[in-house]
Amino acid sequence: MAKILLARHGNTFGPGDTPVWVGAKEDLPLVESGEAQATALGDALNAAGLALGRIVCGPLKRTRRAAEIVAGRTGFAGAPEIDDRLLEIDYGSWGGKSNDQIVAEFGAGALETWDRHHRRPDAADWSPDEAVLKTNALAAMRDAAAGPLTLVITSNGVLRYMHGALAGPGRGAKVKTGHVCAADISGEDGTRLFWNEKPDADLLKRTFG
Repeated sequence: MAKILLARHGNTFGPGDTPVWVGAKEDLPLVESGEAQATALGDALNAAGLALGRIVCGPLKRTRRAAEIVAGRTGFAGAPEIDDRLLEIDYGSWGGKSNDQIVAEFGAGALETWDRHHRRPDAADWSPDEAVLKTNALAAMRDAAAGPLTLVITSNGVLRYMHGALAGPGRGAKVKTGHVCAADISGEDGTRLFWNEKPDADLLKRTFG
């Protein structure tokens, strides 16, 4: 078995901004508070006395920048690796729309299906398909576990599929910006150790120390 640390990138909206759905085609950078969230993760790792062997992230600006900040904060010797399997879902015609706009266009039930029940709404024009997302989620985690302690930085949609690929306590799949999760990977299977937690040195040390 090998434990891996998973993280969602930080905020891409600042005070006064209207949050919209950002997927693979909405390549937004981190805002100031999002950069601070990445800094907090790096500081928690330092305080826990944990040295990362690898940092792996998706190809979008928000995940790459978070990886760069953590690397710099922790004195990581290498360079973050880009894994295209960690690219956020392409939300199609939902992308760039606020929740209110989505409810008006697609209905409250469609939004609730994803937001509360973590299932892709019927007829949603998202890509890639379910099978690819499930396969990529488990494969990316399995590859990250094949070596020293690895931090994987990705996005909300991908993390929901990672949650679904893992056994363990059935807590909500949604991960807040800047929050972290941990998994124990063994062969083709894995177990959730914790999910959607603020970066905390004591928690990280207990899990990975």
